Amino acid sequence: MIMLAIGALPVSVLATNGYVSHGWGTASKSMGGVATALPRDSLVAATNPAGMAFIGNRMDLGVAFFNPSPRGYEANADYPGAPGQPTGPFVVPGRYESDNDWFYVPSLGYNRVLDDKNSIGVSIFGNGGMNTEYNDRPVWEGFVPPDPAQNPGGIFTATTPTGINLEQLFIEVPWAYKIGEGQAIGIAPVFAVQRLEVEGLQPFRGASVSPYDVSNNGNDWSYGLGLHLGWMGRINDKIDVGISYRSKTYMSEFSDYKGLLADGGNFDIPAIFNAGLAYKIQPNLVLGIDYQHIFYSEVDALSNSNDVDLSPCFTPGAKPTFCLGGKNGLGFGWDSMDILKIGAEWKYDPMLTFRAGFSVASDFTDGNQALFNVMAPATTKYHYTLGGTYNINDRNAINLSYAYMPEEELKGRSPNITQSQSGSIFMEQQEIELSWSFRF
Repeated sequence: MIMLAIGALPVSVLATNGYVSHGWGTASKSMGGVATALPRDSLVAATNPAGMAFIGNRMDLGVAFFNPSPRGYEANADYPGAPGQPTGPFVVPGRYESDNDWFYVPSLGYNRVLDDKNSIGVSIFGNGGMNTEYNDRPVWEGFVPPDPAQNPGGIFTATTPTGINLEQLFIEVPWAYKIGEGQAIGIAPVFAVQRLEVEGLQPFRGASVSPYDVSNNGNDWSYGLGLHLGWMGRINDKIDVGISYRSKTYMSEFSDYKGLLADGGNFDIPAIFNAGLAYKIQPNLVLGIDYQHIFYSEVDALSNSNDVDLSPCFTPGAKPTFCLGGKNGLGFGWDSMDILKIGAEWKYDPMLTFRAGFSVASDFTDGNQALFNVMAPATTKYHYTLGGTYNINDRNAINLSYAYMPEEELKGRSPNITQSQSGSIFMEQQEIELSWSFRF
């Protein structure tokens, strides 16, 4: 099952806040990602491992069908110079959309109650990812040196496809312990696997501290560890609260792309903090609210600015640390992100439950960082979700969720690289997830 999950990981911005999924588990996804104080299945460990203390013996097996389309970029013809005769690096004007419209994302959760206080389980899920593949023309063809003598053997010639493929698999093994009536703590070691492939960035080899480790080197793998802690407690018969913190996941370096990613291929996975409240309005109606903070600013390859004058990096000799692959090398310019999630659950009858939710996220970057984010246009901010559960019998249930993320566009310039040229990146998403739950 683990190898199956690795082979079928989400290879796009996975119904995303940045590149992190808006939720894990079908019930959570249908409530806007709410789960910190509202556990509903064995994927709750991905949000709050303490929630595993309250779900009983069960297994959940699901698959999401994710459609991040359209996504891409638009470049305007306002670069410096006469029409068709730019005076520096530029992106060919036009509107371009990435290929690869549908992806499937498996998930698996299992929980076993050991006694009246202890439970242990496993959750396997796609944490997130990003994918673009532009085939119409090379994105960076306007960055190729015009003098053939400066491009020996075509080493700096941009090719198609241009894009990035990042996949992330998480395996958490949560132990939950009830510390009192309605109170529990949870702890889970986190095992992570990443796979990365980058294509079409050959013109940036000249600005790298390791020119042959920038682009078109096939799939590279990275492995790492982290820790997930959580608490959940009942305040009274109507209110439950929870908090959790998943540490930064410390990953091995992407050695084949150490000339592209900051600090020699270092690409750790950012920490996540969650706080949540669930309020039982009526015995069959619950409202949940979660706050989430994703620490993108702690990962240099994600947070370092890409609006940097790279001209010193193209000169012979030692490279400055802000060149590609350097200690302070170019990144995607992402900020840490705050997300508010609101969800509701209505048990219509013993067989049928309906859910709906909404979430909104802060901006992931500003317009001056748009250029490099052509490779990862993670612009979506709003998630509108719904779904439900049908209990076939006491042991088996079918769950369904749907999420729609309307198109968002980020406009801007990168004055230090493409000067006055303006453009934008955009994305729209939708996701359908179906899962089977088995209680034993």
